[in-house]
Amino acid sequence: MTIGPIMIRLILTVSSFIYAVLQRYAPTNIVLGRIRRRRGLKWGVPAMLLAAPYIVLAYWCSSGVGDGAPGWLNLVILLCLWNALKYVVIGPISVALLIRARHDEAVARREQARHEHHGELVGT
Repeated sequence: MTIGPIMIRLILTVSSFIYAVLQRYAPTNIVLGRIRRRRGLKWGVPAMLLAAPYIVLAYWCSSGVGDGAPGWLNLVILLCLWNALKYVVIGPISVALLIRARHDEAVARREQARHEHHGELVGT
């Protein structure tokens, strides 16, 4: 009897559960989820400024660790840097998504106007 497939299934189940919980309840993931929506795309570039407090906190914790603070603060540093990276990356991504959404909306408006104009010509 092999434990491999059972262990892999267990790891996948636990990791997908943790992912779902973090997507639902972690504050940075909630903010990023709202920015990725159509109405929130305009806030992507200003949200990049939210990276600054995380970088300052990471610096503060790293200097504390260097001065003899507990080693578990390295996890806080890692978390802060990860969150800062997420906010820095969402800016350009949101700009690209906003450009694509506006392009798609303009194409839809032109298509609708063309169909309405074509309907008037056929109806006369």
